[in-house]
Amino acid sequence: MKPQVLILQATGTNRDAETARAVELAGGQPLVMHVNQLRGDPARLHDFQMLVLPGGFSYGDALGAGRLLAADLRWLFHEPLARFVEAGRPVLGICNGFQALVKSGWLPGPPDGEPQVTLTHNASNRFECRWVWLQPNPASPCVFTRGLREPIHCPVAHGEGCFVARDAATLAWLQSRHLVAFTYVAADGGPAAYPANPNGSLADIAGICNEQGTVFGLMPHPEDHVVAWQHPRWTRGEGGNLGLALFEQGVRYAAEKDVG
Repeated sequence: MKPQVLILQATGTNRDAETARAVELAGGQPLVMHVNQLRGDPARLHDFQMLVLPGGFSYGDALGAGRLLAADLRWLFHEPLARFVEAGRPVLGICNGFQALVKSGWLPGPPDGEPQVTLTHNASNRFECRWVWLQPNPASPCVFTRGLREPIHCPVAHGEGCFVARDAATLAWLQSRHLVAFTYVAADGGPAAYPANPNGSLADIAGICNEQGTVFGLMPHPEDHVVAWQHPRWTRGEGGNLGLALFEQGVRYAAEKDVG
C-alpha cells in the first residue's frame, strides 16, 4: 500500500498541485484537503501517514506570512497534530508551510514557551524569485534528507524567508544538534552570498528539523524541480540535482514507519 499523504491547503495556498505531483512521483498517495474540511473532523489527520503544508500565501498572509495557518496548527489542530508527531509520522512544511511550522512553534519544537526562531522579511526588502543551491547536512537526523549527499537545485519565491534565531545560544544549539538540515551554498559548493543566499538567512540556513528529525521545513520549493524539464536550462543540456529525492525519502520513511 502506498503511504497516504495529506496535503493541507488554505485559501491562498498555490503550490498544492505541484506538491501532490511530487508526492505521487515519490511513491505516495496524495490527497489535497482544505483546512476547513479538517477543522470539521480533526481526527481525520490520523488516516494519513505523512502531512505536507505546501507553499503559497495561506489566508493571503494576513497578519504576516503563515501566521494565521500557524494559529490553526497551534490551537485548532494542536492535539491531533501532537499525537501525529509523537507517533513519529513525518511532517513537511515548504515555504509558507515552513513559516507556519516555525510560527506555531513546531519548529524547532516543541510548541511551548517563547519562540526560538522566526522567518522575517528578506534582507533585500523585496520579493525574491530565483533558483538556488541547497546543501544537505549528512549529520542531520532529518528523515527527509537522510542519505542525501548531492545538493538540490530548485527555486525560491518568497518575501519573508530570512531565518533568524533568538540569540547566539539558540543558533549554537541548532548547529550542535545538527537540526540545520539544509543550507544555501554557491553553485560551486562554496559559501553563499546574495543572491545564492536569497534572503539573508542567518548562517545560510535554508531548512531545519526537530530533534526527532520527523518535522522538517524549508523555504525553497523542491516540488518545482522533480522532473528534468522543469530546469530552466534543460533544453541546453543542463539538469540534475532534482528535489524529488527529498520527497522520496519522506515517503519511504512514512511507509517504513507505518509497517513498523
